[in-house]
Amino acid sequence: MDLPFEPILILRGLLTKKTEIEEEIFYHPERMEIDVQNTFEIETEVQSSESGLLVIDLAYGEHTNTEITERIKHSLDHYKRIKGEEPNKIIIKDIASVTIKKIILNRSQLLQNKVALVTGSAGAIGYGICKRLLEEGCLVMMSDIMPDKLNQVVSELDNDFPGKVRGVQMDVTEKESVRNAFDQITRLWGGTDIVVINAGIALVASLINLDLKDFQRLEKVNVEGTLLTLSEAARNLIAQNIGGDIVLISTKNVFAPGANFGAYSATKTASHQLARIASLEFAEYNIRVNMVSPDGVFSAGHHKSGLWQEIGPGRMKARGLDEKGLEDYYKNRNLLKTKITARHVANAVLFFVTRQTPSTGATIPVDGGLPDATPR
Repeated sequence: MDLPFEPILILRGLLTKKTEIEEEIFYHPERMEIDVQNTFEIETEVQSSESGLLVIDLAYGEHTNTEITERIKHSLDHYKRIKGEEPNKIIIKDIASVTIKKIILNRSQLLQNKVALVTGSAGAIGYGICKRLLEEGCLVMMSDIMPDKLNQVVSELDNDFPGKVRGVQMDVTEKESVRNAFDQITRLWGGTDIVVINAGIALVASLINLDLKDFQRLEKVNVEGTLLTLSEAARNLIAQNIGGDIVLISTKNVFAPGANFGAYSATKTASHQLARIASLEFAEYNIRVNMVSPDGVFSAGHHKSGLWQEIGPGRMKARGLDEKGLEDYYKNRNLLKTKITARHVANAVLFFVTRQTPSTGATIPVDGGLPDATPR
């Protein structure tokens, strides 16, 4: 097995319902609760004594993804043929106990029972995206490298959406940390449907004064972090075999870079290009990869943008403005003369992950209309 909890991912995919609308397939996953144990000592009579219980024994040894899929599918088909219904609890021996939670369908929620991972969740844009996904019935794993800020935003959203949001500390530059985040989701909810790559850092410096170590720091987070997250997301989504959606939070600087903002503009452009390549490579698995390119977002409610807290003073100094003046500057430079908010960015993410159109490799600008930054 390539992934430690691959049988759970495969099971989730096999249990997912699907509908077809005008030749396009939409997937509706079951709500699952996972109890991971080291071993399960289960006697044959236990299976028959507990109503709705199915025990699957994959036996010992290495198995390919295809072999695991066939064995789990055979067990599910056999159970339904004998019992005339699907099990409500499934034990995969030596791996996990899976409880299927029957949730009343709420047609007003576009993402009910879907599971999302959002990186950089403690910042303004990440927080706004998580809240918007939760409003549409999604289960959300918030991730960030800063545990204190992460715990704060998770606690806040859990008050409004109890039991539907969790947090995991994640360093996007470390492969094992990224893998652990996905494993935590599988151990909790059975798998992932949506991945929003939002983590990123910025720097204000001219090319003449740009220190190579500072550039490499941005490259590690913005480029390598994107690559590692894309790779691990694909591995998990492919194992489930029900497609999925990846959205990269890009930037208007990909299309219209700014002076003294070279390190950010260049590394985010590389990140954007990786996402475009992923859209080519992942399409055969029904995994869509799209991009949202916002202009400056300063806050989401009382949550300040960490990026703008870092670079804001430099941008204000360069233009001789205070904080309010800088926000007004960004508002007045777009065609619609509007302030760009985290919710605007979240709505663009929602457009992609609810599959309103058959799009992959696409970019939505969220900038109020910046002619030099419009990817047309």
